[in-house]
Amino acid sequence: MPKVLVIGDLMIDHYIWGSCERISPEAPVQVVLKQSETKRLGGCGNVVSNLIALGADVGVISVLGDDSAGREIIAMLASCKAKAELVLQERGRKSSQKSRIMVSHQQVLRVDNESADEISLDDEIIARLEGILKRYDIVLLSDYGKGVLTNKLTNACIKTSKALNKAVLVDPKGKDYSKYKGATLLTPNRKEASGALGYALASDADISKGVRELKERFELDFGLVTLSEQGIALWDGQNELRDPALAKEVYDVTGAGDSVLATLGYCLARGDDIKTALKYANLAAAVVVGKVGSADASWDEIHALAGFHEGKIKSKEQILGAIKELRKKGKKIVFTNGCFDVLHSGHTSYLKKARALGDALIVGLNSDESVRRLKGKSRPINDENERASMLEALEAVDFVVIFGEDTPELLIKDIAPDVLAKGADYANKEVAGAKYATKLALIDFKEGKSTSALVEKIKKNC
Repeated sequence: MPKVLVIGDLMIDHYIWGSCERISPEAPVQVVLKQSETKRLGGCGNVVSNLIALGADVGVISVLGDDSAGREIIAMLASCKAKAELVLQERGRKSSQKSRIMVSHQQVLRVDNESADEISLDDEIIARLEGILKRYDIVLLSDYGKGVLTNKLTNACIKTSKALNKAVLVDPKGKDYSKYKGATLLTPNRKEASGALGYALASDADISKGVRELKERFELDFGLVTLSEQGIALWDGQNELRDPALAKEVYDVTGAGDSVLATLGYCLARGDDIKTALKYANLAAAVVVGKVGSADASWDEIHALAGFHEGKIKSKEQILGAIKELRKKGKKIVFTNGCFDVLHSGHTSYLKKARALGDALIVGLNSDESVRRLKGKSRPINDENERASMLEALEAVDFVVIFGEDTPELLIKDIAPDVLAKGADYANKEVAGAKYATKLALIDFKEGKSTSALVEKIKKNC
């Protein structure tokens, strides 16, 4: 489990959800009838929430006010199982709370209550910093400009982390990025990067120039800019990587930057390369902008969205994520399985009939090793990648997942399909995994078509 330390401005994101059916007679403003109210961690706390959702072990360093909102934030950290490594309360300081009025999923008003002056406790944090950093794999600095990440503290975090060979990722604030010099990377959006560099990143050429200049000017390992609907651009010193935006629907961009920072940090902490981390960060942002308000992205949601864009062949982890999304939409799931070694019209006819039993057909495909155990050393004729690609090309097939056991029983147990489809030759026979499906459906094969007969014919002609 990656251990991630988050340092920055903690706050409460407070939402008042309501409806509006009239305008006030006192002023030309909406009269909102309150229906519900929610609170969640905001600021760097949103980074913490995203990391928890991904499965990280998270520690936090911050400074709050000595007030009820501060105590509420500390309780929220404990509730989500984040470790308050060093969360100090400064007398006279006002803890941050952003209150948003939401009508029909649209924000109509925000009221902030906070102190944004620089903290006076940075020396106390710096004195204890090295001992805390040693216990973590990576450091994330989430700067909301509310005074916690002073120049002195930020410089100390970067210097100490580098001395301990820990990567430091920063979500920056303001136009002067010199305070972040020497970090691993920054995660500004296009507007923020334009302000820091002094020119607009309007064209592809501007973006290419910008990511290079960010890296060089601020002595970073990578230059990075998030580009909203254009995804993310990154310069690693030799190559420029562009990961396009993947959101299916955009409802609210609140917190997308926090999701990018959290996912990059999680992936790098667990040993992924920057290209892989970038891909997952972009997917996480796409998940979050499809929700209203500050939100998290789970691995199930990330893998499901990856599946939407990356074709039909899935790992078991990805297929389970895709199934969760299908079930949320009330879709009926059909599962079938086989070796599908030499694809023929009997197979395609069978798969069409199986697909007609529901809304999505998942095909469990025996791995090469399991085919050899079942059919003998001369099989399969085609390897598992070739067989999966052939199935992927069929319109009737929605997903393909390869399994290595002799039967798909464990896979069926995890998928729990609405319908388990098998050939009619299984009548009066025990069907592996049937007890985990809502219904077993037996389908007639096309007469005179079988893989074994085709294999014999191939052998005779060779």
